[in-house]
Amino acid sequence: MLDQLKSLWNFTLATSPGGQSITVGEILLVLALIVVGYYGSRLLAYLLGRRMNKASMQADVVHVIKRVIFIVFLVVIALTALSLLGIPLTAFAFATGAIAIGVGFGAQNIINNFISGWILMAERPIRINDFIEIDNAQGVVEAVGTRSTRIRRTDGVHLLVPNSQLLERTVVNWTLIDREIRTTVRVGVEYGSPVRLVADLILQAVREHKMVKSAPAPSVVFEDFGDNALIFDTYFWSDVGGEKFLRDIRSDIRFRITELFAENDIVVAFPQRDVHLDTSSPLELRMLKDENDGG
Repeated sequence: MLDQLKSLWNFTLATSPGGQSITVGEILLVLALIVVGYYGSRLLAYLLGRRMNKASMQADVVHVIKRVIFIVFLVVIALTALSLLGIPLTAFAFATGAIAIGVGFGAQNIINNFISGWILMAERPIRINDFIEIDNAQGVVEAVGTRSTRIRRTDGVHLLVPNSQLLERTVVNWTLIDREIRTTVRVGVEYGSPVRLVADLILQAVREHKMVKSAPAPSVVFEDFGDNALIFDTYFWSDVGGEKFLRDIRSDIRFRITELFAENDIVVAFPQRDVHLDTSSPLELRMLKDENDGG
């Protein structure tokens, strides 16, 4: 039994370009090397990533390092496998060139996205946990891969964007430099309201919110005499991560403004129209007969 296994192990399946026999045992060793090397490189990249995360390194930097380590180990495994089989690299020179030309024509988009992914990782215009906006879609960047970038939209849906689009299209990165964002709340009050008191109450509501920054200081502007209201705009900065959080802050401030206005008998304006009838001459009224009435 042992002799049969040994004979099977040493059984020659093919001959390499260098004249070396390729046996069943060598094929099994190469397959084992590829499997162990693949999962071993992933495990090593994972362990290094954990160590770097504990060292408080930025998430996108950790992702790039893990990706580089994984690819380097795959290349080393491939070269080792070729060496075990006795296949010289020069034997693949011509074939590799021909394959590269064919693949280049047939997979331009894939190659473009791959190169774009490495550009994004190197230049870092978009990083993990950034809040970005592209094609009217807003969300948080969760992963920057070699082919596409995964974004979690504000409604919870995951969006996969090809990396080339992130370089070719206009992308709004709300958190590229910092997380400070300026926003505004518009309020209209009825004519005759005490404008100074209105401005003070709006400013009070803004300053009371814990997410509003004190510097730069919030401000209130008497914007315009509207058709139906006196228009006030308040501007303030907040340290948040995107539009969703700004909507929540603006909603809280509107609630507080409504409470303060109610306490001070200030009425929020609403659209209205005055209709004037000329009664200098009698109005002529006519009763129209209903066509459906058989009478």
